[in-house]
Amino acid sequence: MASAWSNLPGERFEQHIHEYDKVVVVVEGSITFGLSGYGVGFVLGPGERLDLPAKIPHDAVVGAKGVTCLKAHLPAGTCGTKARGRGYRW
Repeated sequence: MASAWSNLPGERFEQHIHEYDKVVVVVEGSITFGLSGYGVGFVLGPGERLDLPAKIPHDAVVGAKGVTCLKAHLPAGTCGTKARGRGYRW
């Protein structure tokens, strides 16, 4: 399943997990994903992508100009076992 979504500046998503793999590509604005166990945030801007495997705890904060993203939900295991992002270009 693929779709687009937008959020307002400063919106926050508390830590959670998904039962599916998720791919996020930023179209406009920015968003920072905090991933448990990675020690750093993945700051994504236009054209940048995050591949997020299922069951990885994460949170997110939308940047100062808001964010518009494309996202896809894939079967668990499609993205492997480690998240990839920040500058991983689409």
